[in-house]
Order: sequence, then structure tokens, then C-alpha cells
Amino acid sequence: MPLLRSRDPASPPLPELPEPASRSRAWLWRSVIGVLAVAVVVIGWSVVGALTAPGSDSVAARLAEWGRDHGFDGVITWLEQENYRPPPTGGEPPGGITAPEGVVRPGRPKAQGHGAGLTPPSELRPVAHLTPLPGEGVWHPVAAVHGHPAVEVATMRPDAEHTAFTAGLMWIDPTYVRGQLHPGSLDPGGQWRTPDLITPSLARQAVAVFNAGFRLNGASRGGYYSEGRTAVPLRDGAASLVLDKNGAAQVGAWNKDVRMGPEVASVRQNLVLLVDGGRVNPTCASGGTAEWGSTIGQVAYIHRSGFGVRADGAEVYVGGPALSVCSLGNLLAAAGVVRGMELDINPNWVSGTYFHRNPKGEPSGYRLFSAEQVSPQHYFIASSRDFYGWYARP
Repeated sequence: MPLLRSRDPASPPLPELPEPASRSRAWLWRSVIGVLAVAVVVIGWSVVGALTAPGSDSVAARLAEWGRDHGFDGVITWLEQENYRPPPTGGEPPGGITAPEGVVRPGRPKAQGHGAGLTPPSELRPVAHLTPLPGEGVWHPVAAVHGHPAVEVATMRPDAEHTAFTAGLMWIDPTYVRGQLHPGSLDPGGQWRTPDLITPSLARQAVAVFNAGFRLNGASRGGYYSEGRTAVPLRDGAASLVLDKNGAAQVGAWNKDVRMGPEVASVRQNLVLLVDGGRVNPTCASGGTAEWGSTIGQVAYIHRSGFGVRADGAEVYVGGPALSVCSLGNLLAAAGVVRGMELDINPNWVSGTYFHRNPKGEPSGYRLFSAEQVSPQHYFIASSRDFYGWYARP
């Protein structure tokens, strides 16, 4: 007996049933999944590009930079806040204030045409009226050129609260050392005569190197000029590190203290002046991100760096952990800086290094401060970010 019976031809036709709602939902989900799949492929390809870009930046740093560039700034900040642990207060530096690595004894000065050089800096008084620890604020020569001390470094605690931490200060004599702004492959990007790393030929004359400012994506509120062309427009009033064609540095507000001229080799702008007339900017504690930039999770105490010039022309770089904007400014001012500016911030980017030159190969590199996370070898690999190299004069 058949299981199904055929419909009587004489009976009225069956009504057409509407398409099930589940079929419409299935089509919608297939469309959504398709769009998401395309997005994942595109995003994945973009992330892979960021992770494989030239340079020795950490994976965390590359992913954070990629996220901020692609609309995930809030997510990145939240993740940073969740993982951030504020630096503890009180105590003393483990092991006290120790002499830096790589101290040298300048030999007998050789006759050369750069003059007698600057008078080495005097011992520094601790900031915030702290009682000095043995060795604190004492300068040590770490690089000599033609027998003269060309780079000296000192160690200081940053403030009266974070007394277990130390920052490094680097004094540079432009009589024997010339500065050079190196472009990064991504920041500012483009084609330049100056390489994005310390080449083997430059390495034989390298005495120091340190990070430049923020990324040139608007947050730095400044511009970039080098090799006779402008990569990012220069902004009036912005804090500017200016190198002349002889490799000497000036710092000042653009078109007020410093300006364009035939002798200008490069201009790197970043935020506003932190030290002016030897005094720390009174808005250091209240200026917010518009003046002082964004830190990991928008916290106050973090790795920071700065640069300034003394009245005698000596150049000073400062870098260290657990620094606020004000404590960074106080360290610059304590070192005799007349006008100074903040450079980059956050652990992945703050990196001061000095070198012992090696005429036959790569020099020996030393971190400026103990908590520095960037290797001295970082700058011998193509860099995604711009930086400053300081080289012995012939």
C-alpha cells in the first residue's frame, strides 16, 4: 500500500506558504559572517604588516601602535590601565647609587681645531631637598674624543616619594660631538639620505644615541624638518629641538626662541617647552595630555625622557622610570638646562645609550639607567621611529 496518496486533480490548489523566517535569518547571518571574514582577513593582513615592519620594537609596542592607528585607542588605554602597577614609594635604590658602566679615563688631550671644550659639569644637588646618597649627582666621563671628556653621566632620584628609583642624566659637549637626526622608516617615513639606523661607518664614531619625540601623527602637536624639506609642517610656539649644520643643538619655542635660517639642518618639534629660562613650566602638573602627551593608561608616573641646552651650550638628555612631567622638568633644571623639552614617554620608547667606540666594528653600548628596557643594539637595526645620534667630530 503506498505511503503517499496523490492529490485529486479536481481539488483546489494548495496555498503558497511564505518563506520561513529562519531562512531569512540564515541569509542574514551568512552575510554578516562573510563581512566579518573579509574584515578579519584585511585586519589580519594589516596586523601582520605591523608586526613584520623594520625595526626591533617589541610585539606589545607594535600592537599598541597599530591599535591606536586603527580606532582602538580606548581599548588600548583600558588594557594598559588594567595591567599597570604604579611605582612604589619610599625606600632606597637597590644597592645604592652605583657608578655607571663604562667609565673612562680621558687621556692626554690631542691637538685639534675645536677649541678647549666646555668645563665639565659640577656635582648636582638632589631634587626636592633630599639628603644626597653617596654617589648621587656625581658626573662620570663615559666617552672621550681626542682625549677630552665628551659625554658624562650622572644618577639622580626623581623626587621625594619615588626614592627607590633612579634616572640617568647625560651631559654632551658639542665641542667634540655633533648631533644628527635620523628618520624612522615609518615615522616620518619616506626616502631620506640619512639612514634609519647607525650604519657600520657611523658606528665607528658613535658616542651616544637617544629617542626623539612622539609619533608624528598629531599627538606631538609639532612638525619635522630635515635635509631641506618639511615632512610635517612646523607649528609656531611648539617646543623645538634644532640642529645646525655643524651638529650643535638649540631648544626653544618655534618662531620665538628659534626659527628657520640657512644654518638649520633639522627641526624636531614635540609639545610645549618644559623648561624655559631655567624654570620648570608651571603647568607641568595641570597641562594634561594636550601639553604633555598620553602615557600608558594616562598615569602620571612612567618612563619619560627630555632634552635641553645649558647656558654654556652643553646639551643634556634625561631619561628614567617613575617620572612625572614635573620631576622630569626638575631634573633638567637641576642639570643647568636653560630651555628644555619633553621627548618620548613610556617604557618601550625611552632609551638613552652611550658607546665606547671600536674602530674595527660595532661599539660597546651601555644603558643610561638601570630600568631601561631598550637594548643598546636597538639602533643598529632599521628603526621605525626617528632618533638622535651623537658622533665624534673628526
